[in-house]
Amino acid sequence: MPTSMREIAKLAGVSSATVSRVINGSNLVTEETARRVRKIIQDMNFVPNSSAIHLKKGKSRIYGIIIPDLTNPFFTELVKIFAELLVENERELLLANTDFHSSRTQNSLHRMLLRRVDGVVLLTSELEAGLLESLAQNRIPVVTADHYRTACGVSDILVDFAPGMSQLVAHLKDLGHRQVGFIGGTAGLVTSRVRMQSFLDAVVKQGLSSREEWMVEGNYRIDGGARAMEKILSQPEIPTAVVTVNDLTAIGALRTAHERKLRIPEDISVAGCDDIAMADIVFPPLTTLRISRREYAQKLFEALRAGEEDFSRAGQQFHVSTSLVVRQSTGPVPARVPVAATI
Repeated sequence: MPTSMREIAKLAGVSSATVSRVINGSNLVTEETARRVRKIIQDMNFVPNSSAIHLKKGKSRIYGIIIPDLTNPFFTELVKIFAELLVENERELLLANTDFHSSRTQNSLHRMLLRRVDGVVLLTSELEAGLLESLAQNRIPVVTADHYRTACGVSDILVDFAPGMSQLVAHLKDLGHRQVGFIGGTAGLVTSRVRMQSFLDAVVKQGLSSREEWMVEGNYRIDGGARAMEKILSQPEIPTAVVTVNDLTAIGALRTAHERKLRIPEDISVAGCDDIAMADIVFPPLTTLRISRREYAQKLFEALRAGEEDFSRAGQQFHVSTSLVVRQSTGPVPARVPVAATI
């Protein structure tokens, strides 16, 4: 793997000065040559030295943010608030969407390095240790989400799901529910494991029960929630309440319940997580765990700015709280176990 601009230049058939100009965004290089150099830099996972990146312009005052799903309102709402914070602090935002593909995460990081970002927010789970190490070596602060670990140059934002999930399950218990199902997120993602474990811990704490056939994987999207709810409702016995990994999943679960002629919450209760704007306008309005996007965005900015001002301060852990929002999708346990109509 090339470790210097000289090696990149040799592979591209240009001079080291030309590679330097491409890295620094000079308009003295033809677009064809610049494209060829950038492709080699990307293919070889070459991380330009920070001194070369900032040689002429110093700080770029640009922060990058990489999200896994631009169609998820949680991320769009979060990015909007984060962008507003950057404007207030005379900074700019560079946004990338991976759609849960690790290769896109790597490519986006390299493009951001070429744009001379002063810090990067990684809200994806598709991370390679080597890339984080390269960023740290170049003293570029990074903030991750729910990875439950920090390192030199890498801070982490933890959403405290456990207290909020405990409130939610206690709320269901107070309504008389004893059998509760769960629709999770994509398998293998840290956030999926954390949210499911928070649910299981809360169920045990409240003395309720769940079953393996009521614990179904989703994909954080409406279609995944709809399919998962179909699996739960196809069981010989179904739970009286279902908690979901996020609000989009809950909306999909509501759709399937309506198609099966089940009334919400009279026949079965459904709850989500995130409290996106849609949660208050679906029918019925969704009981959910609120994650404050403003608090989240503020912590992201604080973490990046701290690392930018003093790199030794990059590598901290920040916490974002959750709180229960009760709406009309949860209600008293039905007098009898509901039977879902076949569609």
